[in-house]
Formats: sequence, C-alpha cells, structure tokens
Amino acid sequence: MTLLAIDCATEACSVALFDSGRLIAGEHRVLMRGHAEALVPMIAALPDRGRAARIAVALGPGSFTGLRVGLAAARALALAWRAELVGYPSLALVAAMARARQGEQPVTVAMSGGHGEWFVQDFAADGSPLALPVSLAPAAAAQAARAALVAGSQAEALVAARGSGEALALLPDAREVPLLGEAALLHDVHLIYGRAPDARLPGA
Repeated sequence: MTLLAIDCATEACSVALFDSGRLIAGEHRVLMRGHAEALVPMIAALPDRGRAARIAVALGPGSFTGLRVGLAAARALALAWRAELVGYPSLALVAAMARARQGEQPVTVAMSGGHGEWFVQDFAADGSPLALPVSLAPAAAAQAARAALVAGSQAEALVAARGSGEALALLPDAREVPLLGEAALLHDVHLIYGRAPDARLPGA
C-alpha cells in the first residue's frame, strides 16, 4: 500500500511517500513559519504528485497553525483521492526516532510549546507512552522528565536545566513515520493540542 506522510507540527515541515513501508521520496525543511505556502508544493514535487492510498498526518501536540495546515491538507487529499486518513502523535514519532538512533530505552520527549513552555512526555523502552503529553514551564519540565535520554527540540535545554542525562536534538520527520509501527496510527483523527486554548468563550 502507498502511504503519504505529512508533518507540520513544529518548525519543521516534512512530507514522504512510501510503498509498502519503503521510502520512495521525501523532503524535510526547517521553515520556522510559512508551512501553508510550502506544504502543497512539497507534496506536488513527490512522484505521482504524492498520490497514495493512505495518508498519515501529525496530530500534535505542536504549533496550532502548523497542525491545522497539515490536517486540512491531509483531509482535502484524502477526500480527492478517496484515500484512508490516519494520524499519529508527534511526540511519539520523536521518541521512535530517538530509539532508532540510541537503542531501545526509555526516552523523554521535550519540544517547544507556546508561551515559553515545553511539551513533555515520557515513553517506555518499547515506545509506549507512560503518560499524556503536558505543557510545562522549563523548570517544571526538568523536574517531570523521568528518562536519562531526552529527545526533541528542547532536549539540550532540559538536560542542562536538570543537570543530568543525554540530549538528542530532533525534530519530527515524515520520512521516519514507519518507525512508529501500525499500532501507533490513529483512525480517530483529531488534533492533540497538549494545552488549553489561549482564547476562551465568555463564561467558559
């Protein structure tokens, strides 16, 4: 089965096309912003314009704007191509990437969040999550992190704040989505924000 993977959850924007788990083509760019303008041309540059029977998209937590851009594109393409749409947790992909590089061991993922906070989540040696992702101030994140290995965009800062451990600076990469395995792909495709919205209705 062909699979198109889309990841706009962070400052990185990446796409990848697979056939039965084998990478056909992909691209990873660190953009900081401008995902909406870059994503569709990146997909169009893939073989057969990225067309696939299945689409996997990053669900977060991460950038509110980037997540919505990725999901909107994935839904539109799934409708046009009559493709199956699935999603995956962004922090789980970073944890899988870390384990692929450093061996099967527990890992804490620490990624940039909003308002100076970090998204933090602990994973077991087999890749299963040990808790839900949370958004914490850096000092609280350093106290909450359990694993010696810390991966993500804020890994080096967290290890420095904690004073111990090993840091692995990583951003999610759609080209590595197969590392997650089938069990991590979610058919209930809803964004995982990781923290409460900035704006609320009166009286909420």
